Amino acid sequence: MIDFHCHLDLFPSPTSAADEIERAGTYVLSVTNTPKAFPKTAQIAKGRRRIRTALGLHPQLVHERHGEVGMFVRLLGETGYVGEIGIDGDSAGHHDVQKEVFGRLLKACADAGGRVMSVHSRRASGEVIEALLHQPDAGVPVLHWFSGPVAHAQKAADIGAWFSVGLPMLRSRRASAMIGILPRDRILTETDAPFASTSGGAYPAKALEESVAVLARLWGSDERTVQNQLNENLRRLVIQADRFRSSAHA
Repeated sequence: MIDFHCHLDLFPSPTSAADEIERAGTYVLSVTNTPKAFPKTAQIAKGRRRIRTALGLHPQLVHERHGEVGMFVRLLGETGYVGEIGIDGDSAGHHDVQKEVFGRLLKACADAGGRVMSVHSRRASGEVIEALLHQPDAGVPVLHWFSGPVAHAQKAADIGAWFSVGLPMLRSRRASAMIGILPRDRILTETDAPFASTSGGAYPAKALEESVAVLARLWGSDERTVQNQLNENLRRLVIQADRFRSSAHA
């Protein structure tokens, strides 16, 4: 199973959640909400082959933590993954600083040779796509829990974006129309746990299994074929992330 957007450090017991991930054989991208959280969160994944830690600055925290952009830049060489970053349209009064900081983070990624980026775009999908268009060398954007218009999803796909999809998104009324236009070779599953897909503090491996089942139904395929496709997608993206990080050290 694959969970390409999980807030591992925000579980009641991150170490226990990491142990559950290992037992389940799940591949996880552990995103962070601030650069200051990255070093300690990366320690949770140390020695665990299936967990990668992303360096993030969540848009909802940007107005309070934009002073950490310098730290973000300094830490970029330690990972091939960035997230969670982006713009949040629900954050009234902080829109301008979010756009400005998102642009700075994308430029930092471009200057570092590119990164695989887990990107937040709630009620701001148009602006996020425009920002990505302005920094095409920032790397590979993976739009997390995309909830924008189908037309925006098509535009994002046209510029090479990937998408990570979770069970609540797949169960929505517009899931069929959305999934129908997303490139199958650029989709990964996610949980956004512990904020979604889970209860009681346990890691939600079952939600990933159900996501594969729903994707199989939406694609008119069988679950094994879907999981094989997701595994191949992840393999390609991991290779790209490793290349990004290697270029930074070259």
